[in-house]
Amino acid sequence: MSMYLKDSPPRSPRETLPTMYDLPSETIGEPGMPDEFHGIQALFLKETFRPPCIPPDEVFSAMDLNLYYDVRYPLRYKRPDWFGVVGVPRLYDGQVMRNSYVVWQEGVSPLVIVELLSPGTQKEDLGQILRDVEGVPTKWEVYERFLRVPYYVALNGDTGELHFFQLSGDRYQTISSEEKKLWIPSIELGLGLWQGSYDGKQRLWLRWFDKEGTWIPTSNEQAAQAKAEAAQAKAEKEAVLHQMTQEKTEKEAALQQLEKLTAKLKELGIDPGQI
Repeated sequence: MSMYLKDSPPRSPRETLPTMYDLPSETIGEPGMPDEFHGIQALFLKETFRPPCIPPDEVFSAMDLNLYYDVRYPLRYKRPDWFGVVGVPRLYDGQVMRNSYVVWQEGVSPLVIVELLSPGTQKEDLGQILRDVEGVPTKWEVYERFLRVPYYVALNGDTGELHFFQLSGDRYQTISSEEKKLWIPSIELGLGLWQGSYDGKQRLWLRWFDKEGTWIPTSNEQAAQAKAEAAQAKAEKEAVLHQMTQEKTEKEAALQQLEKLTAKLKELGIDPGQI
């Protein structure tokens, strides 16, 4: 037996530690998104999280998905309203959609996490309470000390109050921004507040923007832009054709006039070529 163990190759974490297939993706009776805004805002972030410098198949983002963070307590997880990861396959093992995100299997922590504040979770989300009696870490502690997520954002959707935090050493430091915008250089994207309509709802939203300050378009906006560009191209083509037709008509009219003048000169016995 000892010889067998000695000669056997080391087993990978996929073989020895719980994977997303072993861990529950939901808990019966556990509430999901607390209101309609939470779900739609998270979807808005997911739809527009498209770092221009990262291949799309190396970008993963999720909303309200179990995030397992401590292999010592494999059943412990947090459920961020939204989080984004770069440097991992878009699909698990390049093949399937994830049931959950298991950090010790993925090998990469989220780059940014967004929590949407509500009365029942605000103190925990902002690091204003300690662990519970069972010693389970709070979201703030997990993001800051266990996962070491570089950027953490918290938004109160009702008031527009926005909090930006960046990991500095072992602790989060508040990032002050009069413009209420956060720039993340490594992915060439920023987060900011945008007033407008998404999913038919007119209000203040948290949205991604590029280095030019342009808001990353949604799929509907891209389709509308493509439609507008196609309509403009069609209009320009029709204008050119109209101009060509008009020029042709004018040329034909000029030729007819010239023919009439030539015929008149000949009637008068004048050779047009001598004029």
